[in-house]
Amino acid sequence: MKIAVTFENGNIFQHFGHTEQFKVYDIEDGKISGTEVVSTNGNGHGALAGFLTGQDVDTLICGGIGAGAQNALAGAGIRLYGGVSGSADEAVNALLAGKLAYNPDIQCNHHEHHGHGHDCGSGQHGCAGSSGSCHS
Repeated sequence: MKIAVTFENGNIFQHFGHTEQFKVYDIEDGKISGTEVVSTNGNGHGALAGFLTGQDVDTLICGGIGAGAQNALAGAGIRLYGGVSGSADEAVNALLAGKLAYNPDIQCNHHEHHGHGHDCGSGQHGCAGSSGSCHS
């Protein structure tokens, strides 16, 4: 099993399509056997599903994520745990323990309302986890 987490400064980055790094966890026998921080090399939104497939990732933990990216991940066979915030390492350990709090109905659809230059932290759209912000 390989788990990727949208990653910034040790925490889960809250906007999947704008993430610049993933922390990738190798899992063996239900435990973390290795980790690596990988750069997305400027890929964004739809291209990230292909990027993760190229990394042999089968599970993603993230904050906010739009429907298009969710569909791309589903098409690639990657399990999604969205609406998660906080420490990346703690989230992976919680998932492995069967205790990860996530939102199965996560939507980050602010692009339809604001276009470019939107204020992702305004809390006026259905984005990210409990804070209502893409950038916690």
